[in-house]
Amino acid sequence: MHLNKDKYSIDSTDYTVGQDNVTKWGFDVHNPVFGISAGLIVLFLAGILFVGPEASKSFLDGMKWSIIGAFDSLFMWSVNFFVLFCVGIAISPYGKIRLGGDDAKPDYSSFSWISMLFAAGMGIGLMFWGVAEPVAYYTGWYETPLNVAANTPEAVEVALGATMFHWGLHPWSIYGVVALSLAFFAYNKGLPLSIRSIFYPILGDRAWGWPGHVVDILAVVATLFGLATSLGLGAQQAASGFHHVFGLEAGFPLQLAIIGFVTLLAIISVVRGIEGGVKIISNINMIMALALVVFVAAVTFAISMGTIPTTVMGYVKNIIPLSNPIGRDDQAWMHGWTIFYWAWFISWSPFVGMFIARISRGRTVRQFISAVIIIPTLVSILWMSVFGGVAISQIINEVGTLGAEGLKDVPLAMFQMFDALPFASLLSMLAIALVIVFFITSSDSGSLVIDSITAGGKVDAPIPQRIFWVVIGGAIAAGLLWVGGTEAIEALQAGAISTALPFTFILLIMCVSLLMGMRTEPRKKG
Repeated sequence: MHLNKDKYSIDSTDYTVGQDNVTKWGFDVHNPVFGISAGLIVLFLAGILFVGPEASKSFLDGMKWSIIGAFDSLFMWSVNFFVLFCVGIAISPYGKIRLGGDDAKPDYSSFSWISMLFAAGMGIGLMFWGVAEPVAYYTGWYETPLNVAANTPEAVEVALGATMFHWGLHPWSIYGVVALSLAFFAYNKGLPLSIRSIFYPILGDRAWGWPGHVVDILAVVATLFGLATSLGLGAQQAASGFHHVFGLEAGFPLQLAIIGFVTLLAIISVVRGIEGGVKIISNINMIMALALVVFVAAVTFAISMGTIPTTVMGYVKNIIPLSNPIGRDDQAWMHGWTIFYWAWFISWSPFVGMFIARISRGRTVRQFISAVIIIPTLVSILWMSVFGGVAISQIINEVGTLGAEGLKDVPLAMFQMFDALPFASLLSMLAIALVIVFFITSSDSGSLVIDSITAGGKVDAPIPQRIFWVVIGGAIAAGLLWVGGTEAIEALQAGAISTALPFTFILLIMCVSLLMGMRTEPRKKG
């Protein structure tokens, strides 16, 4: 790599994708990344088992909250910057760059593309928090945003606006930075589809050495821990739904059966690949989600349609106060919700960002950022307005179990809201199916990402290797539920969130590196 007075040249590397790989037992793995990642995962899990889930959770929770408390401003200002960075890139001349070159064509239709990025990004989060989060903010379940008085008319708008703050432009900008950087360097510069490639303008060929190894190892560990955490918590939510609807015992046997079923379908999906597996399940996922939200909106038309303007106004009016960490008198709420969310999304960004990059060849940068940031935000506005608005209305009017008891059980909140609607059992069964399908899409897409990183950037890892990572994710979730239940899973989650601190710096450097790389692209006129 050489430097002239205007730009870096990043076309001089002679690195070949997979050149450091080892082929054995049907695997094709990057030598240090695969072994060290697997070793760290084993050591971490062994530590939880040796110390005990409860003690591990206490220690890791302490570390997590120490990071959140000490670096709250760093997280807040960094994520604010990512929003401005993405918008700036989109409206700049760089927005005309096409990922893959001027002649590249999209690999997937717009519907399939959006379905896959949305399902991988946070679809399951909307299922889990679509009812619980607005209700929590409205009732003061754990503090209130901007110290608004709970259970007041003002709290409705602030609760819905704060919920959208956590599921709108900010988190998707985190994913957008990683996804755009990976897609640009992979498709426009011919570098491996791996996190390390993003830093080639800064590191040169050292990106293929230990600095790059460390970045990729962190990405693998954070991704696998995040997937296992979500699968474990999701199994508990689905089991709670089965108990609520069918009266089944929501214990470990049912949770294990759910994890086994999700893992089996995820294996089928990754074996078939993106075209024959992930895309099909994601399309089904999106259709089911749209059917659910449209049906709920139809049977609660007056409430749902009246809430959409409230959500939009709450979001617009409060986005700047909620983005500012200075002088806040709702620090407990900000730490417990916003900083926690930002750390969680940052720790997930290697997984979601790489998967979005993998399916985004052929789009212009402007199209890419618009789809990755704006479309999910609009979908989230609809989702939170319908589910959050109906739930808050039930609280205000004391309708049903949710209205009578308030938020007592987060995983059950959506099912309790359905109980007061027509066709409650049908809605609950559809919601259970949707939770499971969302977890299948998270498991298969996340496993494909880990495959690529641990295969040195190859996008078509051998089938045994794809199956390996799906099974490992399911086994970790099942094992931790078995030995420690929620405490063990939340200990793993705390460990994953703790990786957000180094990744925040990595993402900030990533922005610099992306700009350096884009400067080497020919400028387009018009």
